[in-house]
Amino acid sequence: MASSLAALSAMLDPDRTAEAMGLFLVGVNGYSQFYAIYVGVRLATAGLALLAARQGDQPILGDLTALFLLAQPLGRLVASFAIGLPQGLLFVVSGIELLAGLALLLLRPQGKLLSP
Repeated sequence: MASSLAALSAMLDPDRTAEAMGLFLVGVNGYSQFYAIYVGVRLATAGLALLAARQGDQPILGDLTALFLLAQPLGRLVASFAIGLPQGLLFVVSGIELLAGLALLLLRPQGKLLSP
């Protein structure tokens, strides 16, 4: 539940979390956008992961969780062509997101292409 821990960290100390991600929050809109992504989307991803774990007969839920996880390192990869790879903690976080998303796809129930 790394997503829920990341969301908790962002809620408790948004400035420190933002700084670790290379962001500088300015004004209400900056904080609002930060909370939307680093709290809202991460809590939604964590909730989806919990739902997928409880509903093992519906692999689409795990697939969607993997999609949310893999979209983040994919976006960073696209950005790397213009500005380079992430550095420090964010590079480690990207690796964890990639491994978690791939693990979900590898653990997918075999023989079920679509949910019932």
